[in-house]
Amino acid sequence: MSSAWPPSRPASGSYRPPAVAQRRWRDSLRVWWREIDKVLLGLIMLLMAFGVLAVAAASPASADQLSTARVTLDEFMFLKRHVIFQFMGLSVMIGLSFLSRESARRVGIVVGAIMLALLFVVPIIGEEKNGARRWINLGLSLQPSEFLKPGFAIICAWVLSWRLRDAGLPVIWFVSGLMGLIAALLMAQPNLGDAILFAGIWLVMVLLAGVAWQLILGLIGVGAVGLTLAYFFYDNARNRIDSFLGGGTAFDQVDLAQRTLTAGGWTGSGLWLGIRKMNLPEAHTDYIFSVIGEEFGLIACAVVVALYAAVVLRALLRMTGEDNLFALLAGVGLVTQFGGQAFINILVNLKLFPSKGMTLPLISYGGSSTLAVCFTLGLLLAITRRNPFLAREAGGLRDLIDRKEERS
Repeated sequence: MSSAWPPSRPASGSYRPPAVAQRRWRDSLRVWWREIDKVLLGLIMLLMAFGVLAVAAASPASADQLSTARVTLDEFMFLKRHVIFQFMGLSVMIGLSFLSRESARRVGIVVGAIMLALLFVVPIIGEEKNGARRWINLGLSLQPSEFLKPGFAIICAWVLSWRLRDAGLPVIWFVSGLMGLIAALLMAQPNLGDAILFAGIWLVMVLLAGVAWQLILGLIGVGAVGLTLAYFFYDNARNRIDSFLGGGTAFDQVDLAQRTLTAGGWTGSGLWLGIRKMNLPEAHTDYIFSVIGEEFGLIACAVVVALYAAVVLRALLRMTGEDNLFALLAGVGLVTQFGGQAFINILVNLKLFPSKGMTLPLISYGGSSTLAVCFTLGLLLAITRRNPFLAREAGGLRDLIDRKEERS
């Protein structure tokens, strides 16, 4: 019997004894738990739990509408799939939250660049659904614009943060040009709703970057002219606006959603007892907020709105006093995307905005959309991580910018 000790091990220098690897993993987990925003994480988990309940309520209605004489869908098919997507999204979100700010920036830039490239080929090889070509079939139906949103916020934050190195760099024109390119590609699908959301992210970030208000007003004017031209020369925009203002198919859907929303009164009709939802198109996706209103009541709707507002406010409060320009811009851009999408979806269900085909983040059923929202929130959690024992430079970001400008 051989008495050689220690036992043989691979020649590679990457070998680590199991005990050492486990200790390092425990240390990393302790650091993560110390630095993560636990309140923000808890609010996100509450929304995800509410999403499971909401899809459970909407799944029978959507399954019934999509069933045919030959094929009868399982009434809880969408719920089962949604739970799987939620677990996948949660894994993505938690995994990304372990990243450092620098790693989160690199991931966001790489994903944003890949999705922008895919956006060019969507009109050629994309799948068409309901008259729009926005998806690419990669085993999972992938909508590149969904993952481009967080990538766009990260890229804009990275470019705008260059102002601290050289105030003369044309960073505003770069991000504005990128915004214009993305808007043109989205409107070709057509996808006016996402184009408006991208414009909102861009506007918040350039305002926060400290750009002269005269330039901002000029760019907003250009955007207003572009939207006016879109109404006259872009059929999708004109049809949606006309339908919203004067009746038509899209308006009928929004009107039905609003009636479904208020049918349950303050306390709702009860789980699986709603009637109007059975005739509501896309009950499990675009109009799931209306299903919540019918089955759980307007009070539950108010709770959902409060949860979204709490996520946005918590992330913004986390950014208060931040002395890193990239982190500030990226955090605000990501939470603007999340809150803006929820805000638009809720307004559509309240019949206060034209139909946009936009899901309710973390609550609506969806594979690509759920993973994209969790990807966004994973980057947000990584960027908002903060060592509670590490003192930040006194004075906050404004003083940091002023000192940099004085040295220049």
